[in-house]
Amino acid sequence: MSVTTAINLKRKSIKTLLLAMGLTTVCMVNSANVLADELPFAHIETTGSSEISVAADMAKISVEVMVNAESAALAKQASDNAIAQTLKRMQQAGIAQTDIESANLNIRPQYQYAKDTPPKLIAYQASRQMTIKVRQLSQLNQLLDSALSEGINRVSNIELLSSQQAQLVEQARQQAIRDAQHKAASLAKGFDKEIQGVWKIRYYNQHNVRPVVYKMAASEAADVSQSYQQGQVTITDSVEVIFKLKE
Repeated sequence: MSVTTAINLKRKSIKTLLLAMGLTTVCMVNSANVLADELPFAHIETTGSSEISVAADMAKISVEVMVNAESAALAKQASDNAIAQTLKRMQQAGIAQTDIESANLNIRPQYQYAKDTPPKLIAYQASRQMTIKVRQLSQLNQLLDSALSEGINRVSNIELLSSQQAQLVEQARQQAIRDAQHKAASLAKGFDKEIQGVWKIRYYNQHNVRPVVYKMAASEAADVSQSYQQGQVTITDSVEVIFKLKE
């Protein structure tokens, strides 16, 4: 290839690159214009938010029994007995069957490992979880004691909730709506404008319910009796609104 031909090819490549850059720029400008033209009128965009905190009046507890035995059958038997006795205690305390969930049994061999020797089977571990919904918070401490006395040896989670969650979620949503309206009215007044009406509402139904959660070992379960009584459940929500202004 001659020097002249190489120079011409290089010039063509540069022109092609500049043309492509120009087209990209035009596309970007046109896209911006389209976005700007989406709302060809005066408007205000606001985000309304809300937060409600209430005292918890119910709880959901997750407990577990974990047993080691020399055979899988014995480990299963001990685990089943603990769950059965705990279930009986819960029903005697007035907990409905529909408020109790038991997970499947899990059995794993336990090995002892030593250097330069093959693993040695030393036991079988059986574990099973149970989730209990306590609708009267005053029963929580008593029910925990009952479960622990029947062989439950781990309290993995205590979640404090509100029995009025559905109503509180709706209340939080309405507060967020009013907050958006108030902000729009305040802004419009500050600029000597008037709200004509709502143009668009964006709502993603992502209300956030934040319960109080305790994670602990069985030995620590009794210590929660004081703290759960002051537990607060927090519910938040938000809504985005575009208001059209009067001309």
